[in-house]
Amino acid sequence: MKAAIFSARRYDQALFNKSNVQFGHELLFIGDRLTPDTARLAVGCPAVCVFVNDQVDAEVLALLAGQGTRLIATRSTGFNHIDTAAAAALNIAVVRVVDYSPHSVAEFAVGLLLALNRKIARASTRTREGNFELDGLMGFDLYGKTVGIIGTGKIGNVFAKIMQGFGCTLLGHDAYLNRTFEQLGGRYVGMDELAALSHVISLHCPLTPDTHHIVGRQLLAHLRRGAILINTSRGGLVDTEAAIEFLKTGQLGGLAIDVYEQEASLFFQDLSSTIITDDVIQRLVSFPNVLVTGHQAFLTEEAIGQIVQTTLESITAFEQGQPLVNRIPSSA
Repeated sequence: MKAAIFSARRYDQALFNKSNVQFGHELLFIGDRLTPDTARLAVGCPAVCVFVNDQVDAEVLALLAGQGTRLIATRSTGFNHIDTAAAAALNIAVVRVVDYSPHSVAEFAVGLLLALNRKIARASTRTREGNFELDGLMGFDLYGKTVGIIGTGKIGNVFAKIMQGFGCTLLGHDAYLNRTFEQLGGRYVGMDELAALSHVISLHCPLTPDTHHIVGRQLLAHLRRGAILINTSRGGLVDTEAAIEFLKTGQLGGLAIDVYEQEASLFFQDLSSTIITDDVIQRLVSFPNVLVTGHQAFLTEEAIGQIVQTTLESITAFEQGQPLVNRIPSSA
């Protein structure tokens, strides 16, 4: 089957081509994001593969349907970027990657926490310039601290297990209680209590209408003063403007994000020779206690390998008329 793969990077092409040997699909790699302007590049492709910052709304889906597309396969677990209702109305099936290495994102979240708390990036920059001074590099022990985890699914639980290994007290908040989290010693509490008690808060929940700006002024106002916030899930979970306000007051002691609410126009491209007009991201990176990375938490050989394999298996199942085990229910 001919499949157009949007937002394709070199690592995508390499791993897709390697795995596709066993499937034999005709893969068309497109480096650009899927938008109304680029949708025409998928003419004649029954399957279209997208990523988190591709535009898969009603307008784009209608264009794709008119060109013969009948399957959207997203290389992600989250699918907030896809209008599944519009896809269903157009008889377009939507599949996702339900499960890939949860360790990739959880371990990266811990890495962000350590780098921010212990000022590792700043220290590295100093030593490259011959400055071996220690002033301004003090952090705190994680041992004995309280870590709040919003979203205790697979990734949240892996993160919790790692933090348990550091000797931390675990608090959780989720719409669904997870016995595994409780077996780790975690205790479920309300959002305000989690904010008030936690030295560190890490987000591991999907972006839905209910979780949009789950970290906003109300939660930030209840923070233990100086708490660190980590976000490796979706940018829309955090009200960035509010976070900046609380960074200025010191109520929010540090912020490390691998995702950003307006990342679609920034991430996954080299803008180092251009003027970035996004004033919010410019303000964020100006803070010494803010660490920003470009949505790379998922980027491990194991995770990408599983994402590619699952995506190709879904395309094959669609081509052969088999059940789509990774179909998004709301698109059925």
